[in-house]
Amino acid sequence: MSPDAARTEAPDLPLSVLDLVPVSEGSTATQAVRNAIDLARHAERLGYRRYWLAEHHLNEGVAGSSPPVLAALLASATERIRVGSAGVQLGHRTPLSAVEEFGLVDALHPGRLDLGLGRSGKQLIRERASAPEHRPAAHHNGGVLIPRPPDLGSLRRSARLAVTFALLQQPGAEAPDYGDQVDDLLALLDGTYRSAEGVAAHAVPGEGADVEVWVLGSSGGQSARVAGSRGLRFAANYHVSPATVLDAVEGYRAAFRPSAHLSRPYVAVSADVVVADTDDHARHLAAGYGLWVLGIRRGEGAIPFPAPEQAAAHTWTAEDRALVADRVDTQIVGSPATVVAQLRRLRQATGADELAVTTITHDPADRLRSYELLAIEWRTSTD
Repeated sequence: MSPDAARTEAPDLPLSVLDLVPVSEGSTATQAVRNAIDLARHAERLGYRRYWLAEHHLNEGVAGSSPPVLAALLASATERIRVGSAGVQLGHRTPLSAVEEFGLVDALHPGRLDLGLGRSGKQLIRERASAPEHRPAAHHNGGVLIPRPPDLGSLRRSARLAVTFALLQQPGAEAPDYGDQVDDLLALLDGTYRSAEGVAAHAVPGEGADVEVWVLGSSGGQSARVAGSRGLRFAANYHVSPATVLDAVEGYRAAFRPSAHLSRPYVAVSADVVVADTDDHARHLAAGYGLWVLGIRRGEGAIPFPAPEQAAAHTWTAEDRALVADRVDTQIVGSPATVVAQLRRLRQATGADELAVTTITHDPADRLRSYELLAIEWRTSTD
């Protein structure tokens, strides 16, 4: 079946794309950006609802350092699909910069932009430092694995993290309050911003931009509470923190209050996915994932995504396997039928209104094929 034949106007639950703009071993960042443009066009033909771009810095294996710039490139290369961030890191940005950047893209592509907001850096560390360590045992919920959270103490102590802080934000500066930042951002979009002294400020471009505001979160903490209390859409990161995804969606729904933006809670849940014609081939294509996550969890950053043969040659220690087990064990890999069955279970367990799929393979052609096989199976299968 061709991609166009797979498209339908009203799928039972929207699927979207979350792209880290991965750099494959032996390739370049330039090629990674070109691959993202190819995938965005492919996703549009297949009927995916939106194309989100993650923000990462100082990572050799991902080229997605600026979601607004990439969103502008992809919006120009496509016609209908929504594009945006998942998410802009407010730990080292100002609300004004986010509103102006996305307002500028919206000026040429009105009504197609998603402004996803995330905490980062010291904002996250401050909350985690104040919360007690809690690592419950792995369990299943409706057939969905909720793994035991990993011990990420070594990641938080990494020298590379300190360098990242120094380059992205003023060393020693107090992290801004995330809720205050979201409030300022919404006021700038609405044209109602006033300083503490009562002075008005107007973002041009940006004020009145037709952008959809989202908040991303990995737990039931501040991000979920801010999204809910402001009546915004919420994206829960099963692919980043599968152990806490249920806490995240429950925290958001408990905090939700209707707003001018949204009358009822709306949740997207992300998942790492690799689809191929058979389960065995999909597992082969996904072989590099554990090694890729290992670099991140060690605090070294994402490495260029390894080829299956390179990954197979790696010698694993028990400690390293434990460090990545939650991510590897919750990656959804297999044939179209296998993957769709598991995604439907994830939908049921979380009550998701939408699923955001992130797929990384060494060969970009395999990534295109994975999204195509998923779209076809999703629209032709039934619960």
